Amino acid sequence: MHINKFITVMVVLSIMFMMSCGEPEKVIVEKIPEKVSESTLSKRAKRAVSRKLNAYFLDQSKHHGFNGSVLIAKRNEIVFKGDYGIADFSNKTKLDTSYSYQLASVSKQFTAAAIVLLQQQGKLQFDDSVTKYFPDFHYNRVTIRQCLTHTAGLPKYFWIAEHKWEEDYPPTNMQLMEMMEDDDVLPFFTAGRKFAYSNTAYLVLAAIVEEVSGMSYAQYLQENIFEPIGMTHSYAYSYYYDKVREKQLWGYRRSGRRFIKIPGTVNDAVVGDKNVYSTTYDLFKWYKVLNNGELITDSNRILMYTLGKTSRGYEIPYGFGFHIEKENNHKVVFHNGKWNGFRNSFRQYPDNDLLIIVLEHSSYRGFNSFIKSVKGIANSYNYDKL
Repeated sequence: MHINKFITVMVVLSIMFMMSCGEPEKVIVEKIPEKVSESTLSKRAKRAVSRKLNAYFLDQSKHHGFNGSVLIAKRNEIVFKGDYGIADFSNKTKLDTSYSYQLASVSKQFTAAAIVLLQQQGKLQFDDSVTKYFPDFHYNRVTIRQCLTHTAGLPKYFWIAEHKWEEDYPPTNMQLMEMMEDDDVLPFFTAGRKFAYSNTAYLVLAAIVEEVSGMSYAQYLQENIFEPIGMTHSYAYSYYYDKVREKQLWGYRRSGRRFIKIPGTVNDAVVGDKNVYSTTYDLFKWYKVLNNGELITDSNRILMYTLGKTSRGYEIPYGFGFHIEKENNHKVVFHNGKWNGFRNSFRQYPDNDLLIIVLEHSSYRGFNSFIKSVKGIANSYNYDKL
């Protein structure tokens, strides 16, 4: 690395360090105790579904290259939890419950939750313009709500980073925000006009979290979500000043009979759209707290789970941080994630009180049919006590 680039990197690191070490006004969030209620599920049904699911996952791991973790819950109670395959292919270390997965776009629900918490703390409003917090932001009609619901029409930051970034290290959210002030980076459409899934929108939301809270995105999630809930294996990974943790998984792809580590990209330092790491059990804790009103108010949770609308009033299949669709005429609130070998799904079926979490890190193919099979097995038993 040339001297001038080295100096630039050190300046970036120094600024980020000072941001994280400042003394912003803190909102004290007490730890939320995990509630354990008496089981309402049939033990016989749980044993039967566990046997069938275990056999299915063993087959997928042995014959189809599944290397991941699964958790299925019914009525807030774990029906099945398991880890299958390899964590580190260089030494054949087996996966267990302590390994944290890159959630990819499943991270977006935490970014949305951070925005919601800041709204509950009276620090922002959903219909605020982004320019309220970033006056030089080029897209002056874009609101926080439009970013949350993917109706902002923002350009793809992947393209900006890959074509306009000239350094040999990945840009941060704030650096990309500055680049989007350039007049020649045009929006895809007028803000609010239609729905188009946007990683850039969640980059912007994470930048707003940092600007409003005075904390780094990682610090805000840690202090306001992960620590209060007791998500001890969860964190937002900060590219520039986090070391890779001992149980932090790497993504792989298959090449013949081998699995090869996937190298990093110029987009790896961005948070908000990805870069939260977690486990199936931590996500189960999150699911319970998200739905019981102890962290997010009931009215805001309903808003997160409600179809958004365009400026013309057309409904779109996304709320705040979640896709919302119908499967067999039943509502499903979910998010999938795919990034550098990781394939994930966090799926809530409110009508059936069913939760399915799948985390995988070796570019497993047939993911959609896998989810369909898991749901079919989980729903094939009567869980009522006889």
